[in-house]
Amino acid sequence: MICADLLVFESDNLIKFTDLALDETLLRAIDAEGYSTPTPIQADVIPAMLAGSDVLGIAQTGTGKTASFVLPLLQRILQNGKRAQPKASHALIMAPTRELAAQIAENIANYAKFTKISVAVVVGGVKPKPQIRALAPGVDIIVATPGRLLDHMTAGVVSLKQTNTIVLDEADQMLDLGFMPTIRKIMGQLPRQRQSVMMSATMPPAIRKLANDFQNNPVEIAVAVVSKPIDRIEQSVQHVPAAEKRAALTKILSESPRSIVFTRTKRGADKVSRHLEGAGISAAAIHGNKSQSQRERALAAFRTNDISVLVATDIAARGIDVDDVSLVVNYELPNVPESYVHRIGRTARAGRSGQAISLCDMAEQDLLRSIEKLIGARLESVNQPLAEAIKVTERPKKSKPTNQKFKSSQSQDGIKSRRRKFKSKPKKNSQSSDGTPSPKDTVAGLNRMLANAGSTKRNNPHHRGK
Repeated sequence: MICADLLVFESDNLIKFTDLALDETLLRAIDAEGYSTPTPIQADVIPAMLAGSDVLGIAQTGTGKTASFVLPLLQRILQNGKRAQPKASHALIMAPTRELAAQIAENIANYAKFTKISVAVVVGGVKPKPQIRALAPGVDIIVATPGRLLDHMTAGVVSLKQTNTIVLDEADQMLDLGFMPTIRKIMGQLPRQRQSVMMSATMPPAIRKLANDFQNNPVEIAVAVVSKPIDRIEQSVQHVPAAEKRAALTKILSESPRSIVFTRTKRGADKVSRHLEGAGISAAAIHGNKSQSQRERALAAFRTNDISVLVATDIAARGIDVDDVSLVVNYELPNVPESYVHRIGRTARAGRSGQAISLCDMAEQDLLRSIEKLIGARLESVNQPLAEAIKVTERPKKSKPTNQKFKSSQSQDGIKSRRRKFKSKPKKNSQSSDGTPSPKDTVAGLNRMLANAGSTKRNNPHHRGK
Protein backbone atom coordinates (compact mmCIF):
# COMPACT_ATOMS: atom_id res chain seq x y z
CA MET A 1 0.00 0.00 0.00
CA ILE A 2 1.59 3.26 -1.16
CA CYS A 3 0.64 6.68 0.15
CA ALA A 4 3.03 9.49 -0.89
CA ASP A 5 6.38 8.43 0.57
CA LEU A 6 4.85 6.37 3.38
CA LEU A 7 4.58 2.60 3.18
CA VAL A 8 2.83 0.74 5.97
CA PHE A 9 2.96 -2.97 5.35
CA GLU A 10 0.97 -5.74 6.95
CA SER A 11 2.78 -8.71 5.46
CA ASP A 12 0.84 -11.95 5.00
CA ASN A 13 4.15 -13.77 5.51
CA LEU A 14 3.45 -16.14 2.59
CA ILE A 15 6.62 -15.44 0.61
CA LYS A 16 9.91 -17.28 0.98
CA PHE A 17 13.50 -16.06 0.97
CA THR A 18 13.87 -17.47 -2.52
CA ASP A 19 11.30 -14.89 -3.68
CA LEU A 20 13.42 -11.93 -2.54
CA ALA A 21 16.04 -11.92 -5.35
CA LEU A 22 18.91 -12.74 -2.99
CA ASP A 23 22.23 -14.20 -4.16
CA GLU A 24 22.58 -17.96 -4.11
CA THR A 25 25.40 -17.78 -1.54
CA LEU A 26 23.12 -15.88 0.83
CA LEU A 27 20.28 -18.33 0.32
CA ARG A 28 22.63 -21.20 1.18
CA ALA A 29 23.61 -19.45 4.40
CA ILE A 30 19.98 -18.72 5.30
CA ASP A 31 19.12 -22.35 4.75
CA ALA A 32 22.09 -23.41 6.89
CA GLU A 33 20.68 -21.26 9.70
CA GLY A 34 17.42 -23.17 9.43
CA TYR A 35 15.24 -20.43 7.95
CA SER A 36 13.05 -20.59 4.85
CA THR A 37 10.33 -17.99 5.41
CA PRO A 38 11.10 -14.33 6.25
CA THR A 39 9.44 -12.57 9.15
CA PRO A 40 7.08 -9.69 8.28
CA ILE A 41 9.75 -7.02 8.86
CA GLN A 42 12.23 -8.97 6.70
CA ALA A 43 9.69 -9.51 3.93
CA ASP A 44 9.11 -5.75 3.70
CA VAL A 45 12.49 -4.17 4.47
CA ILE A 46 14.62 -6.38 2.19
CA PRO A 47 12.87 -5.36 -1.07
CA ALA A 48 12.81 -1.68 -0.02
CA MET A 49 16.54 -1.64 0.69
CA LEU A 50 17.35 -3.55 -2.48
CA ALA A 51 15.47 -0.84 -4.38
CA GLY A 52 17.84 1.75 -2.89
CA SER A 53 15.25 3.56 -0.76
CA ASP A 54 15.91 5.13 2.62
CA VAL A 55 14.05 3.06 5.20
CA LEU A 56 12.52 3.75 8.59
CA GLY A 57 11.64 0.32 9.98
CA ILE A 58 9.58 -0.13 13.12
CA ALA A 59 9.11 -3.60 14.57
CA GLN A 60 9.08 -5.26 17.95
CA THR A 61 12.21 -6.86 19.34
CA GLY A 62 12.77 -10.50 18.49
CA THR A 63 11.13 -10.20 15.07
CA GLY A 64 14.27 -10.42 12.94
CA LYS A 65 15.17 -6.74 12.48
CA THR A 66 18.90 -7.48 12.20
CA ALA A 67 18.59 -9.87 9.27
CA SER A 68 16.18 -7.46 7.57
CA PHE A 69 19.00 -4.97 6.95
CA VAL A 70 22.02 -7.31 6.96
CA LEU A 71 20.81 -9.45 4.05
CA PRO A 72 20.16 -6.58 1.60
CA LEU A 73 23.48 -4.99 2.62
CA LEU A 74 25.30 -8.20 1.74
CA GLN A 75 23.36 -8.47 -1.51
CA ARG A 76 24.32 -4.94 -2.63
CA ILE A 77 27.98 -5.52 -1.77
CA LEU A 78 27.99 -8.74 -3.81
CA GLN A 79 26.40 -6.94 -6.75
CA ASN A 80 28.93 -4.12 -6.51
CA GLY A 81 31.85 -6.53 -6.71
CA LYS A 82 34.44 -3.87 -5.83
CA ARG A 83 36.89 -4.09 -2.98
CA ALA A 84 36.96 -1.27 -0.46
CA GLN A 85 39.95 1.04 -0.64
CA PRO A 86 42.40 1.17 2.30
CA LYS A 87 40.89 2.68 5.46
CA ALA A 88 37.46 2.77 3.78
CA SER A 89 34.24 0.74 3.80
CA HIS A 90 31.17 0.20 1.64
CA ALA A 91 28.67 0.16 4.52
CA LEU A 92 28.47 1.36 8.11
CA ILE A 93 26.19 -0.02 10.82
CA MET A 94 26.02 1.90 14.11
CA ALA A 95 24.61 0.49 17.34
CA PRO A 96 24.24 1.97 20.83
CA THR A 97 26.15 -0.76 22.70
CA ARG A 98 29.12 -3.06 22.31
CA GLU A 99 26.93 -6.13 22.83
CA LEU A 100 24.54 -5.18 20.06
CA ALA A 101 27.45 -4.40 17.73
CA ALA A 102 28.92 -7.83 18.44
CA GLN A 103 25.55 -9.48 17.82
CA ILE A 104 25.17 -7.71 14.46
CA ALA A 105 28.70 -8.72 13.42
CA GLU A 106 27.89 -12.32 14.35
CA ASN A 107 24.80 -12.20 12.14
CA ILE A 108 26.86 -10.83 9.25
CA ALA A 109 29.41 -13.61 9.67
CA ASN A 110 26.66 -16.25 9.64
CA TYR A 111 24.97 -14.95 6.50
CA ALA A 112 28.21 -14.12 4.66
CA LYS A 113 29.91 -17.44 5.44
CA PHE A 114 29.93 -18.50 1.77
CA THR A 115 31.26 -15.15 0.51
CA LYS A 116 34.46 -13.15 0.90
CA ILE A 117 32.72 -10.14 2.44
CA SER A 118 34.77 -8.64 5.26
CA VAL A 119 33.55 -6.98 8.47
CA ALA A 120 35.27 -5.05 11.25
CA VAL A 121 33.88 -4.33 14.71
CA VAL A 122 34.79 -0.93 16.15
CA VAL A 123 33.71 -0.45 19.77
CA GLY A 124 34.99 1.11 22.97
CA GLY A 125 36.17 -0.73 26.05
CA VAL A 126 38.91 -2.62 24.18
CA LYS A 127 42.35 -1.73 22.86
CA PRO A 128 42.23 0.27 19.61
CA LYS A 129 45.28 -1.21 17.88
CA PRO A 130 43.60 -4.45 16.70
CA GLN A 131 40.79 -2.34 15.26
CA ILE A 132 43.28 -0.08 13.49
CA ARG A 133 44.94 -3.13 11.91
CA ALA A 134 41.54 -4.51 10.81
CA LEU A 135 40.53 -1.20 9.20
CA ALA A 136 43.83 -0.51 7.44
CA PRO A 137 43.31 -2.63 4.27
CA GLY A 138 39.68 -1.51 3.92
CA VAL A 139 36.57 -3.57 4.80
CA ASP A 140 33.17 -4.10 3.27
CA ILE A 141 31.17 -3.44 6.45
CA ILE A 142 32.02 -1.59 9.66
CA VAL A 143 29.90 -2.30 12.72
CA ALA A 144 30.56 0.37 15.34
CA THR A 145 29.50 2.28 18.38
CA PRO A 146 29.54 6.06 17.73
CA GLY A 147 32.20 7.16 20.20
CA ARG A 148 35.02 4.82 19.19
CA LEU A 149 34.24 5.27 15.49
CA LEU A 150 34.55 9.06 15.78
CA ASP A 151 37.86 8.62 17.61
CA HIS A 152 39.23 6.57 14.70
CA MET A 153 37.88 9.06 12.16
CA THR A 154 39.52 11.97 13.98
CA ALA A 155 42.83 10.09 14.08
CA GLY A 156 42.64 9.38 10.34
CA VAL A 157 42.35 5.64 10.87
CA VAL A 158 39.18 5.32 8.80
CA SER A 159 37.40 7.32 6.10
CA LEU A 160 33.71 7.23 5.20
CA LYS A 161 34.05 8.87 1.78
CA GLN A 162 33.26 5.57 0.03
CA THR A 163 30.49 4.52 2.41
CA ASN A 164 27.24 4.47 0.47
CA THR A 165 24.95 2.85 3.06
CA ILE A 166 24.47 3.81 6.72
CA VAL A 167 22.31 1.86 9.15
CA LEU A 168 21.35 3.07 12.63
CA ASP A 169 20.09 0.12 14.63
CA GLU A 170 17.99 0.83 17.73
CA ALA A 171 17.66 4.33 16.28
CA ASP A 172 15.46 5.71 19.04
CA GLN A 173 17.93 4.64 21.70
CA MET A 174 20.87 6.03 19.73
CA LEU A 175 19.26 9.44 19.57
CA ASP A 176 17.67 9.34 23.01
CA LEU A 177 20.88 8.48 24.88
CA GLY A 178 22.67 11.66 23.89
CA PHE A 179 24.57 10.37 20.85
CA MET A 180 23.18 13.15 18.65
CA PRO A 181 26.33 15.35 18.47
CA THR A 182 28.54 12.36 17.67
CA ILE A 183 26.09 10.95 15.14
CA ARG A 184 25.78 14.32 13.37
CA LYS A 185 29.57 14.55 13.06
CA ILE A 186 29.75 11.06 11.62
CA MET A 187 26.85 11.64 9.22
CA GLY A 188 28.53 14.83 8.03
CA GLN A 189 31.47 12.79 6.73
CA LEU A 190 29.29 10.52 4.59
CA PRO A 191 28.63 11.15 0.89
CA ARG A 192 25.45 13.07 0.16
CA GLN A 193 24.32 10.36 -2.20
CA ARG A 194 23.81 7.50 0.21
CA GLN A 195 21.19 5.13 1.56
CA SER A 196 20.15 5.79 5.17
CA VAL A 197 18.32 3.13 7.15
CA MET A 198 16.97 3.39 10.68
CA MET A 199 15.60 0.41 12.58
CA SER A 200 14.02 0.27 16.00
CA ALA A 201 11.44 -1.42 18.17
CA THR A 202 9.95 1.96 19.12
CA MET A 203 9.87 5.33 17.42
CA PRO A 204 8.32 8.10 19.56
CA PRO A 205 7.21 11.21 17.61
CA ALA A 206 10.06 13.38 18.95
CA ILE A 207 12.65 10.81 17.90
CA ARG A 208 10.93 10.35 14.54
CA LYS A 209 11.38 14.07 13.86
CA LEU A 210 15.10 13.83 14.58
CA ALA A 211 15.37 10.72 12.42
CA ASN A 212 13.93 12.61 9.46
CA ASP A 213 16.98 14.92 9.54
CA PHE A 214 19.12 12.00 8.40
CA GLN A 215 16.87 10.59 5.69
CA ASN A 216 15.53 11.59 2.28
CA ASN A 217 11.87 10.68 1.70
CA PRO A 218 12.19 7.49 3.75
CA VAL A 219 9.96 4.51 3.18
CA GLU A 220 8.33 3.80 6.51
CA ILE A 221 7.69 0.15 7.22
CA ALA A 222 5.67 -0.52 10.36
CA VAL A 223 5.03 -4.11 11.30
CA ALA A 224 2.81 -4.37 14.40
CA VAL A 225 1.83 -1.45 16.59
CA VAL A 226 4.50 1.05 17.59
CA SER A 227 5.65 0.76 21.24
CA LYS A 228 3.43 -2.25 21.99
CA PRO A 229 5.18 -5.28 23.53
CA ILE A 230 4.67 -8.52 21.68
CA ASP A 231 1.54 -10.31 22.82
CA ARG A 232 3.34 -13.55 23.64
CA ILE A 233 4.70 -11.97 26.83
CA GLU A 234 2.65 -12.42 30.00
CA GLN A 235 3.10 -9.15 31.88
CA SER A 236 2.40 -8.46 35.54
CA VAL A 237 3.42 -6.15 38.38
CA GLN A 238 4.11 -6.83 42.03
CA HIS A 239 3.71 -3.87 44.36
CA VAL A 240 6.59 -4.32 46.79
CA PRO A 241 8.17 -1.91 49.30
CA ALA A 242 11.71 -1.00 48.25
CA ALA A 243 13.18 -2.71 51.31
CA GLU A 244 11.51 -6.01 50.38
CA LYS A 245 12.46 -6.14 46.70
CA ARG A 246 15.47 -8.39 47.18
CA ALA A 247 13.44 -11.01 49.02
CA ALA A 248 10.70 -10.84 46.37
CA LEU A 249 13.28 -11.21 43.59
CA THR A 250 14.88 -14.22 45.24
CA LYS A 251 11.49 -15.94 45.52
CA ILE A 252 10.63 -15.23 41.88
CA LEU A 253 13.97 -16.50 40.56
CA SER A 254 13.86 -19.63 42.69
CA GLU A 255 10.80 -20.66 40.65
CA SER A 256 12.09 -19.48 37.25
CA PRO A 257 15.88 -19.24 37.28
CA ARG A 258 16.56 -18.70 33.55
CA SER A 259 16.06 -14.97 33.68
CA ILE A 260 17.32 -11.46 32.99
CA VAL A 261 16.95 -8.87 35.75
CA PHE A 262 17.02 -5.15 34.98
CA THR A 263 18.16 -2.33 37.24
CA ARG A 264 18.37 1.40 36.61
CA THR A 265 21.98 1.87 37.73
CA LYS A 266 25.32 0.10 37.38
CA ARG A 267 25.83 0.02 41.14
CA GLY A 268 22.35 -1.43 41.55
CA ALA A 269 23.16 -4.21 39.09
CA ASP A 270 26.27 -5.16 41.06
CA LYS A 271 24.35 -5.16 44.36
CA VAL A 272 21.57 -7.34 43.00
CA SER A 273 24.08 -9.76 41.47
CA ARG A 274 25.94 -10.10 44.76
CA HIS A 275 22.67 -10.64 46.63
CA LEU A 276 21.61 -13.42 44.26
CA GLU A 277 24.98 -15.12 44.53
CA GLY A 278 24.64 -14.99 48.31
CA ALA A 279 21.19 -16.56 48.02
CA GLY A 280 22.60 -19.47 46.02
CA ILE A 281 21.44 -18.28 42.59
CA SER A 282 24.26 -18.09 40.03
CA ALA A 283 24.31 -14.61 38.52
CA ALA A 284 26.54 -12.05 36.80
CA ALA A 285 26.14 -8.33 36.19
CA ILE A 286 26.63 -6.59 32.86
CA HIS A 287 26.84 -2.81 32.53
CA GLY A 288 28.88 0.06 31.13
CA ASN A 289 31.56 -0.04 33.83
CA LYS A 290 32.48 -3.62 32.99
CA SER A 291 35.28 -4.18 30.52
CA GLN A 292 34.44 -5.68 27.16
CA SER A 293 36.04 -8.99 28.14
CA GLN A 294 34.02 -9.11 31.37
CA ARG A 295 30.79 -8.45 29.50
CA GLU A 296 31.59 -11.07 26.88
CA ARG A 297 32.40 -13.66 29.57
CA ALA A 298 29.14 -12.92 31.38
CA LEU A 299 27.10 -13.24 28.17
CA ALA A 300 28.91 -16.44 27.21
CA ALA A 301 28.29 -17.94 30.65
CA PHE A 302 24.61 -17.05 30.40
CA ARG A 303 24.24 -18.53 26.92
CA THR A 304 25.88 -21.81 28.02
CA ASN A 305 23.84 -21.99 31.26
CA ASP A 306 26.92 -21.66 33.45
CA ILE A 307 24.94 -18.92 35.20
CA SER A 308 21.16 -18.80 35.38
CA VAL A 309 20.56 -15.07 35.85
CA LEU A 310 21.97 -12.05 34.04
CA VAL A 311 21.59 -8.69 35.81
CA ALA A 312 21.78 -5.78 33.39
CA THR A 313 21.22 -2.07 32.91
CA ASP A 314 19.16 -0.74 30.00
CA ILE A 315 22.09 0.31 27.81
CA ALA A 316 24.08 -2.88 28.32
CA ALA A 317 20.98 -4.97 27.60
CA ARG A 318 20.93 -4.01 23.92
CA GLY A 319 22.41 -6.95 22.10
CA ILE A 320 21.42 -9.64 24.60
CA ASP A 321 19.99 -12.09 22.11
CA VAL A 322 19.37 -15.41 23.86
CA ASP A 323 16.41 -17.37 22.55
CA ASP A 324 15.48 -19.38 25.65
CA VAL A 325 15.08 -16.59 28.24
CA SER A 326 11.78 -17.44 29.94
CA LEU A 327 11.51 -14.49 32.31
CA VAL A 328 12.42 -10.82 32.51
CA VAL A 329 12.24 -9.09 35.90
CA ASN A 330 12.19 -5.32 36.20
CA TYR A 331 13.80 -4.99 39.61
CA GLU A 332 13.48 -1.24 39.12
CA LEU A 333 11.17 0.38 36.59
CA PRO A 334 12.92 2.34 33.83
CA ASN A 335 12.82 6.14 33.78
CA VAL A 336 12.00 6.08 30.06
CA PRO A 337 8.77 4.15 29.31
CA GLU A 338 10.04 2.97 25.90
CA SER A 339 12.86 1.14 27.66
CA TYR A 340 10.23 -1.14 29.19
CA VAL A 341 9.37 -2.43 25.73
CA HIS A 342 13.04 -3.10 24.96
CA ARG A 343 13.58 -4.80 28.32
CA ILE A 344 10.75 -7.28 28.12
CA GLY A 345 11.63 -7.96 24.48
CA ARG A 346 14.58 -10.00 25.76
CA THR A 347 12.06 -12.82 26.32
CA ALA A 348 9.56 -14.40 23.89
CA ARG A 349 12.13 -14.37 21.11
CA ALA A 350 12.13 -16.52 17.99
CA GLY A 351 8.42 -17.28 18.30
CA ARG A 352 8.54 -18.40 21.93
CA SER A 353 6.38 -17.14 24.78
CA GLY A 354 7.72 -15.45 27.89
CA GLN A 355 6.93 -13.70 31.14
CA ALA A 356 7.75 -10.23 32.44
CA ILE A 357 7.36 -9.27 36.10
CA SER A 358 7.88 -5.72 37.36
CA LEU A 359 8.62 -4.94 41.01
CA CYS A 360 7.12 -1.55 41.80
CA ASP A 361 7.55 0.39 45.04
CA MET A 362 5.74 3.50 46.22
CA ALA A 363 8.21 5.89 44.56
CA GLU A 364 7.74 4.22 41.16
CA GLN A 365 3.98 4.62 40.79
CA ASP A 366 4.32 7.46 38.28
CA LEU A 367 6.77 5.39 36.21
CA LEU A 368 4.28 2.52 36.21
CA ARG A 369 1.48 4.78 35.00
CA SER A 370 3.72 6.09 32.20
CA ILE A 371 4.47 2.54 31.07
CA GLU A 372 0.79 1.56 31.13
CA LYS A 373 -0.09 4.66 29.14
CA LEU A 374 2.55 3.82 26.53
CA ILE A 375 1.52 0.19 26.04
CA GLY A 376 -2.18 1.02 26.27
CA ALA A 377 -2.98 -1.50 29.00
CA ARG A 378 -2.83 -1.92 32.76
CA LEU A 379 -0.38 -4.48 34.07
CA GLU A 380 -2.01 -7.26 36.04
CA SER A 381 -1.26 -6.95 39.75
CA VAL A 382 -0.37 -10.27 41.35
CA ASN A 383 -0.75 -8.93 44.90
CA GLN A 384 -3.99 -6.98 44.73
CA PRO A 385 -4.38 -6.23 48.49
CA LEU A 386 -1.05 -4.41 48.58
CA ALA A 387 -1.89 -2.65 45.32
CA GLU A 388 -5.12 -1.37 46.81
CA ALA A 389 -3.24 -0.23 49.92
CA ILE A 390 -0.91 1.77 47.71
CA LYS A 391 -3.82 3.43 45.99
CA VAL A 392 -5.31 4.43 49.33
CA THR A 393 -1.98 5.77 50.52
CA GLU A 394 -1.55 7.77 47.35
CA ARG A 395 -4.88 9.49 47.89
CA PRO A 396 -5.32 10.00 51.65
CA LYS A 397 -8.68 11.05 52.86
CA LYS A 398 -8.96 14.38 54.57
CA SER A 399 -8.72 14.10 58.33
CA LYS A 400 -11.89 14.72 60.24
CA PRO A 401 -11.91 17.92 62.29
CA THR A 402 -11.10 17.34 65.93
CA ASN A 403 -13.49 18.26 68.72
CA GLN A 404 -11.09 20.87 70.05
CA LYS A 405 -12.19 24.43 69.31
CA PHE A 406 -10.14 27.58 69.45
CA LYS A 407 -12.15 30.45 70.89
CA SER A 408 -11.47 33.91 69.64
CA SER A 409 -11.60 35.16 73.22
CA GLN A 410 -8.44 33.24 74.15
CA SER A 411 -5.84 35.52 75.70
CA GLN A 412 -2.41 36.10 74.24
CA ASP A 413 -0.96 34.49 77.38
CA GLY A 414 -2.88 31.33 76.61
CA ILE A 415 -1.39 31.18 73.13
CA LYS A 416 2.13 31.74 74.49
CA SER A 417 1.52 28.98 77.02
CA ARG A 418 0.69 26.58 74.20
CA ARG A 419 3.88 27.61 72.39
CA ARG A 420 5.97 26.83 75.48
CA LYS A 421 4.21 23.52 75.93
CA PHE A 422 4.89 22.56 72.28
CA LYS A 423 8.59 23.45 72.57
CA SER A 424 9.12 21.57 75.81
CA LYS A 425 7.80 18.33 74.35
CA PRO A 426 8.83 18.25 70.68
CA LYS A 427 8.50 14.48 70.32
CA LYS A 428 4.93 14.29 71.51
CA ASN A 429 3.03 15.28 68.39
CA SER A 430 -0.68 14.70 68.64
CA GLN A 431 -1.92 13.17 65.40
CA SER A 432 -5.23 12.21 63.93
CA SER A 433 -6.09 8.60 63.26
CA ASP A 434 -4.75 8.68 59.70
CA GLY A 435 -1.34 10.03 60.71
CA THR A 436 -1.82 13.70 59.78
CA PRO A 437 -0.95 16.45 62.33
CA SER A 438 -3.85 17.81 64.38
CA PRO A 439 -5.00 21.43 63.91
CA LYS A 440 -3.43 22.29 67.28
CA ASP A 441 0.05 21.21 66.19
CA THR A 442 -0.37 22.85 62.80
CA VAL A 443 -1.25 26.24 64.32
CA ALA A 444 1.54 25.98 66.88
CA GLY A 445 4.05 25.08 64.20
CA LEU A 446 3.02 27.99 62.00
CA ASN A 447 3.24 30.40 64.91
CA ARG A 448 6.71 29.22 65.78
CA MET A 449 7.85 29.61 62.14
CA LEU A 450 6.49 33.14 62.00
CA ALA A 451 8.15 34.04 65.28
CA ASN A 452 11.50 32.70 64.09
CA ALA A 453 11.18 34.53 60.80
CA GLY A 454 10.55 37.83 62.61
CA SER A 455 13.54 37.25 64.86
CA THR A 456 15.77 36.58 61.86
CA LYS A 457 14.73 39.81 60.18
CA ARG A 458 15.34 41.86 63.33
CA ASN A 459 18.81 40.34 63.82
CA ASN A 460 19.85 40.70 60.16
CA PRO A 461 21.85 43.98 59.79
CA HIS A 462 21.17 43.96 56.01
CA HIS A 463 17.41 43.72 56.41
CA ARG A 464 15.43 46.85 55.78
CA GLY A 465 11.82 47.05 56.68
CA LYS A 466 9.35 48.24 54.10
